[in-house]
Amino acid sequence: MTGTGKSERVRRVAIAGASGYTGAELLRLLLQHPLARVVALTAEAHANQPIAKVFPSLAGFLDLACLPLDTAKLAAEADFVFLALPHKTSMAVGADLIQRGTRVLDLSADYRLKDAAAYPQWYGMEHVAPHLLKEAAYGLPELHRAEIAEARLVAVPGCYPTGAVLGLAPLIAEGLVDPDSVIIDAISGVSGAGRRADLPYHYSEVNEGLKAYGVATHRHTPEIEQELSRLAGREVTVSFTPHLAPLTRGILTTITASLLSRRAAGDLVSLFRTFYRDAPFVRVLAEGKLPETKHVLHSNFCDIGLVSDGRTGRVIVVTAIDNLVKGASGQAVQCFNLMAGLDERAGLWIPGLFP
Repeated sequence: MTGTGKSERVRRVAIAGASGYTGAELLRLLLQHPLARVVALTAEAHANQPIAKVFPSLAGFLDLACLPLDTAKLAAEADFVFLALPHKTSMAVGADLIQRGTRVLDLSADYRLKDAAAYPQWYGMEHVAPHLLKEAAYGLPELHRAEIAEARLVAVPGCYPTGAVLGLAPLIAEGLVDPDSVIIDAISGVSGAGRRADLPYHYSEVNEGLKAYGVATHRHTPEIEQELSRLAGREVTVSFTPHLAPLTRGILTTITASLLSRRAAGDLVSLFRTFYRDAPFVRVLAEGKLPETKHVLHSNFCDIGLVSDGRTGRVIVVTAIDNLVKGASGQAVQCFNLMAGLDERAGLWIPGLFP
C-alpha cells in the first residue's frame, strides 16, 4: 500500500508536540510508513532529551532528540508538520508554518470550526488566525477526500465527532432521519483526555467507575453539528453526552434518530455499504452484528452496526473506533497520505490487536 502511481519519493515529516499520547501514536505509525521520514520532533517539557528516553518503546527505531518549538526550523526541514499541541497553541504555530510554505496537519481543535465566533463560546478564546478557518480542510477522508488532497492546512477531527459523524452521515445525506431527533451517547477510554496528571484521570478515580461529563456543554458538540449541517443542507442541533470509562483506548458511540419512513435493517446496511464503498477504513457489519471497541484497538478502522426499531420508528447506530488512531493520529496519517498523493492506506493497513 505504497502509492498511486505518483511520485514515490519519501516525504519529510515533523511532529510538534511529540511527547503526548497522540505524538507517540504518530511516531508509531510514521516509523513504519514506507514513504515518510521523521526528521524533527519538538516537546517543550522534554527539550533536548532523546525521544527513546521519553518513550522507551521507540528505542532502536529513532534517535532524534526533542527540541524546543521553532517554526522556522520545522519549515526548513519538513515538507509536512503534524501539530499535536494543546488547544489554543496551534493557532499561531499553524498560521506561521502556513506562511512559511509548509503543509500542516493540526490535531487540536484550533482549525476545526469554520465560524470564528464559535471559539469564544466553546473554547473561551478569540481565534488569532480567523482568515484560515474557511481554508482549512476538515480531515474526515470519508467525506472530504478531494478537499484534503489539495489542502495546505488540515484540521484533523476530534475523536467523538469521528465516531458520531461516520455513524450518521449516510442517514443525514440521504434524508432518511429527522435531523432534529438525533441523540448521541459515547463512551471513551481515559487516553482521550491526554497525557496529563489531573485528578479526575488518576487510576483510583477512574477504575471501577463510569460517569457522564460535559453534559450539554462538551466542546465537540459544535464540530458534530457543523458536519451534520453540511450534510443536511440546514442547521442541525444534536444532544451529545460523553462518558468516561475505565479503559485506556476506544470509543463506543450509540446514536438514535427517528426514521422518516419505515426501513428494514437490511436495507439500511446496504445503504451504508454503498455510501462507504470507497472508504477502506469503514467496516459496515452484517445485519444483526454490532461493533465492539476490542475489535478496532490499535487500528484505523471504524466499525459500524445498526438496528432498525420498528416498534419506535427509530434507527440505532453503533460505531467503534480507537480514539488515538482513527480518532486522532491514524486519521492524521490517512490525511497526510491524501495530501501527498499516496494510497490513503499507506502505513495504516494493519488489523487491530486482539485480545
